[in-house]
Amino acid sequence: MTRTRIISIEVNKMVGDVFNTILELSPKIISDIKINSEGRLSFIGFCGEYLSKFNKNNSLGILNHQYVDKKSSWNIPLHVISNGDFSEIIIFLKQPTELSDLQFEQKINKISDMMTSMKHILESNV
Repeated sequence: MTRTRIISIEVNKMVGDVFNTILELSPKIISDIKINSEGRLSFIGFCGEYLSKFNKNNSLGILNHQYVDKKSSWNIPLHVISNGDFSEIIIFLKQPTELSDLQFEQKINKISDMMTSMKHILESNV
């Protein structure tokens, strides 16, 4: 059975600001990040080496991305939606078949921590 999780955080910023800042955040969160000729981000994360690439649509607030590490490959929808004077960042996580339930939960916890850090960084730039 496939497991999914949704992580959502509210940010005290308007959608356009959140969208643009997320794209600029990677070097602030990950010090060794590099961008290759295909536009993929490569970096060392909590479980080793990663590749990631955004598939974005500014007008719709879509920052979907593909995330690849040595154990798994994920297609991760990330959407930024308006919530009055705030924005909601929603990320949808589907358990890759390569990961056990425990590994999936561990990654979800790390991603939740990263989302909390991202919220603090986004709001500190108000």
